[in-house]
Amino acid sequence: MDLAPVIPVVVLDDADAAVPLARALVAGGLRAIEVTLRTPAALEAIVRIAAEVPDAVVGAGTVVRPEDAERSAAAGARFLVSPGCTSRLQVAMAATGLPFLPGVATASEALALMEDGITAMKFFPAEAAGGIPYLKSIGGPLPRIRFCPTGGVGPGNAADYLALPNVGCVGGSWLTPADAVRAGDWDRVRKLAAEAGALPR
Repeated sequence: MDLAPVIPVVVLDDADAAVPLARALVAGGLRAIEVTLRTPAALEAIVRIAAEVPDAVVGAGTVVRPEDAERSAAAGARFLVSPGCTSRLQVAMAATGLPFLPGVATASEALALMEDGITAMKFFPAEAAGGIPYLKSIGGPLPRIRFCPTGGVGPGNAADYLALPNVGCVGGSWLTPADAVRAGDWDRVRKLAAEAGALPR
């Protein structure tokens, strides 16, 4: 959470795009990169970024099964992110020894993780689950928890999320537009990353 105000949420259909994409994000000032496990190319993309972009801190997102955590760690992921969290998934992510952001959408889910000593969480889907008003409301009773809101967060509201005391960073896919990735427009990605990296928090 402390590496940058924004974690790019990346969906890659072609692992060949992974390295130039990661280099563009790092050049723009965003070292933490979440590659989502939504495509067959995701694990190979993590392998390549881990091996060829040493300044990047590559992680795996959309970790939904215990085996996802194990495979991501084996591929070279340095952190894990899940959209929600079950007890089995939590155990599997913890067993990798990697930092992880388990997903929550309610106060009860956050409390259950806090009972196990976890105080850094993904808030997902942020906008659909109540957005900024919700995070403001639970900040009082749950002051120890820091969130990374993802889902509906973009350039129009990222700064407002980051202004909240219980938000450590935000996650978003707007930094890697699908058309820019397909076209190999890495300069556009770099510029978007630089704009996001300059957001105050």
